[in-house]
This record gives sequence, structure tokens and C-alpha cells, in this order.
Amino acid sequence: MLVAVSGGKDSLALWDLLLELGYRSDGLYLGLGIGEYSTESARVARAFAQSRGATLVEVDLAREYGFDVPTAGRRGSRSTCAVCGLSKRYVFNRAALEGGYDVIATGHNLDDEAATLLGNTLRWQTEYMARQSPLLPAEPGFVKKVKPLYRVSELETAAYAFLRGIEYVVEECPLVAGNTQLRYKQAMNQLEQASPGTKTQFLLGYLERTATLFSAEDRSELRPCERCGQPTPGRFCAFCRARAQVLGERLEPVTDREVAREGSEEVLPIEVYGRAAASGRHR
Repeated sequence: MLVAVSGGKDSLALWDLLLELGYRSDGLYLGLGIGEYSTESARVARAFAQSRGATLVEVDLAREYGFDVPTAGRRGSRSTCAVCGLSKRYVFNRAALEGGYDVIATGHNLDDEAATLLGNTLRWQTEYMARQSPLLPAEPGFVKKVKPLYRVSELETAAYAFLRGIEYVVEECPLVAGNTQLRYKQAMNQLEQASPGTKTQFLLGYLERTATLFSAEDRSELRPCERCGQPTPGRFCAFCRARAQVLGERLEPVTDREVAREGSEEVLPIEVYGRAAASGRHR
């Protein structure tokens, strides 16, 4: 298993828990080039791995792909948060495939998942709602992905990290100001304060009663990206298009559908797996 770690409480708590339960799990840290924030995040991830005798795989975005997140935010058409999320999803899957891992585990918690569902529901992004699941089965070109903490709140993961003595980066990313996801989280926090249990009821109610109704919305037919080979509905995957734009390279024009698809991803970073099976959505 490959655990995506950022240096934050959720991903390190997840890695710690998996190691304690006896899972063979390595960590994956992606260097995003966000100044001192990335430097500290990498230090914390390395310190955790060393203290547990665990393996940490490191990928540097600038070294491997020629750009970092701040540069992409200045040069590209996507926001820094959108290109960051896109880069993470792409690199996580590619690293897992190349490393021979069976599963990618991420530290998305209840707050993350409820906010994502709220955003997709408000905009009626039914294709993305169809792919929101704590379990995405393996498919050609995609490693199985799981979110073990999807029932656990941010406060609970923070408490776990504190009780376990896990050092983690407390500060928010300096580029996160104005991120759409944060506004949805704030809205869900207000609802939760007024009516405790709202987040759990909202997310689990969707997964248990409604998710299968949207499965038909995800009809994407995939083919290999002509540049990198990863599955995509068009000629070039979203990551290769974004990378080419940042680096000033020219790719063939994309279809109107692909442009609309990217526009939706810009508003709210979500999973980019090609198809979500209606079965196996619950953990």
C-alpha cells in the first residue's frame, strides 16, 4: 500500500494507524515547491518515516516535471489549488503504478468528503458525484484508491495525532486563501454546529442511498494519453495539458467537452478516476 502523505495530521495519522495495524505501507511525499511550507512539510514527513522505520518515496514536481505549483498558478489558466490537486492525483497514481503498489490510501476525512459532496451538489456536478466514493476499484491504468478516514472528523484525527505524539505541520498552505473547498467546509461547520451529526448524515446518506443513482452519469470512455500514456477521455490528459501550458509547449486543441470538464475541475478539485463502480462504494 502507498500512503499519500503531506506532512499534515490526517495523512500522518493514517500512515501511523496502518503501520500499527500491520499493513505493509510506504509513504509518498510530493514536493510542490511552495517555499518554506514545502520544506517543513518534507522535513516532518521524513522525520515520521525515520521514527517508524518506514519507507518514504519522494517525488519533486519541479525536478520530475519541470514546474512547481506557484509557477503553475502564475503561468497557467488554473488556480494554484486546482493545479496542485491535479498534480497530486496524477503523480500519486503514476508513482503507485510504477512502484508496483496495489492500493493508494489518502487521508481524506469526513470534513473533506462532506465539503466536496456539498460543492458538487450545489453545482450539480453529477459526473463527479458519481465518482465520489471511499473506494475506487482498480481499473486499467488506475490503482485502487481508498480513503479509510472518511468517517472520521478533523478534530478526531487531530486528537489521535496528539495522543500518539505525531509531529505534523499545523499551518495551512500559504496559497490556500480563497479556495472554494474552504468555503464549503465553513458552511458545513456552521450546519454541524447548529445540528450535530449533519456531516455524517449528509455523506453517509449519500453513499448508502443515492450514490448508485448517479453511476450512469460517469460514461467516460478512456484511452491512453498521447503524451504520457495514462488513461484520459481525450487525446491528452488534463495534467499533460496543464503542464504544457505552464511550460509554454503547444498541444493540439481539445474538444468542447474537455474544456467544460477542466472548467468543473477548476472550481472544486475532485477525484479524476475514469469510472466509478456502483458496487463497493462503502467501506
